[in-house]
Amino acid sequence: MNRTRAFFALLGATLLFTQPAAAQEEDAGRQVKYKERTEIDFEDVDVNGELVKPAGALLIDRKRASFNPLIRLREDFNDEMKQSVDEVK
Repeated sequence: MNRTRAFFALLGATLLFTQPAAAQEEDAGRQVKYKERTEIDFEDVDVNGELVKPAGALLIDRKRASFNPLIRLREDFNDEMKQSVDEVK
């Protein structure tokens, strides 16, 4: 009984305090006109400030990443050279 009474009280309060939204009507005689071109002049503007850099300790403590080499570099191609000579014969 208390739940039903609370539900209807909440429903009544919601319906009482809510109002339907109404769209604004446009004025028929009002027209908006924009300029064809807008120019902004920055010649008389002075910008003052200071350069902010990170602390030097941040740059010194940073380590370079090391990766395992994916390509094995060979120093000589003697075996391949011998095979190619045998194929030509």
